[in-house]
Amino acid sequence: MLCKYNIQKLLPFSRKLGREARAIIANTAWLFADQILRLSVGLAVGVWIARYLGAQQYGLLNYATAFVALFSPLASLGLDSIVVRYIVLGYGEQQQILGTAFWLKLFGGVVSLLLAVASICLFHHDEKLTIWLVANLSAAGIFLAFDTINLWFQSQMQSKYAVLAKNIAFVLIALLKVALITIQAPLITFAWMAVAELALGALSLVIVYKIKGYSLWLWRWNLPIAKLLLKQSWPLIFSSLAVILYMKIDQIMLGEMVGNKAVGIYSAASRISEVGYFIPMVIASSISPSIFAAKEINEALYYRRIQQLLRLLASLSIVIALPMTFFSQVIITSIFGKEYAEAGQVLTIHIWASLFVFMGIGTSSWFIAEGLTHLSMYRTLIGAITNILLNLFLIPTYTVNGAAIATVISYALSGFFVHAIHTKTQKIFRIQISSLFFFL
Repeated sequence: MLCKYNIQKLLPFSRKLGREARAIIANTAWLFADQILRLSVGLAVGVWIARYLGAQQYGLLNYATAFVALFSPLASLGLDSIVVRYIVLGYGEQQQILGTAFWLKLFGGVVSLLLAVASICLFHHDEKLTIWLVANLSAAGIFLAFDTINLWFQSQMQSKYAVLAKNIAFVLIALLKVALITIQAPLITFAWMAVAELALGALSLVIVYKIKGYSLWLWRWNLPIAKLLLKQSWPLIFSSLAVILYMKIDQIMLGEMVGNKAVGIYSAASRISEVGYFIPMVIASSISPSIFAAKEINEALYYRRIQQLLRLLASLSIVIALPMTFFSQVIITSIFGKEYAEAGQVLTIHIWASLFVFMGIGTSSWFIAEGLTHLSMYRTLIGAITNILLNLFLIPTYTVNGAAIATVISYALSGFFVHAIHTKTQKIFRIQISSLFFFL
């Protein structure tokens, strides 16, 4: 009788877990579909652009993109995961959280634009094309404020609506890029397409948000919430800057120390190597709400979900890296052509950064849930400094291969080994170790 009573008592809880699991799976499926579409179409169009422009101009475009990326943390302000968490846990009035996040992001986008243009004018004042490329690419960041709508759908595990909205813009702009190639458009027009895509994506998000019965006019600015969000996010801003530094500084340093053609070669390899980086981001963004919720319910469940996430990401990264190691040369020449043949050896090295990228992204939810975002900032800062120093030492001798070696070492340090140093992060380091041993 007692057993029967306990079973009946547990049934509502079991059903709740089942619904949650189905919501996570559905949300993840939509995010995966989004990224698969973007990767397949984006890679095809990107390769076509690379072949059309040639290594020199393709390198210049990627140099400008990397330069703009240095200022992108100011546009996002590290708010995304924190906003989702606050909505999920019911911290404050949702319309005020969304409204405050929107205005903070809009202000950050404008500041990012001004700083990027001022900086490129300072360092390349006599290169008008480079300045215009940076100006156009950085202007696109202003429209990222409307991605706050995406955060709402993500918090409700309804990412399919944001996926549909943003992919309308993506596909239309991809078709327009193909048209630009066929009419032999100049390089600057491809930078304009970045602005057009985010502007059209923002409009699509607003329309879908309204169709679902919501209104942006209900969003409200709230100064106390703004202070709270920034207090939580400022370490993530610097952390994002550090991430961008060790993801993009190699291209900038190659451009300054070797030339734009070297940037083009390196960018071709890194484009293939980074194709799978959406996987941990999609999985982590879908599972993070359940990790945050488990933190409030049960410590054992909380750490079990984190370990399961890390084991999954570690195995996926190895499955991707191994075949790439042996077939890199064939892959590069088949996709980009013989002009980019040198990128094959770069890919052989660079692909192993994915193991540490996957695991580093997998631990992000733990840092946020534990309130250790300041330590997350320090680990990425260490990685960024390491990458810069290694690039200074390796690029003069090994050029593009030296940049790839520096990237792998810095990723390994910041996403894995640095966790063994601090007493508060040693627990997650042990979980990472067990996740690797689980498959080796």
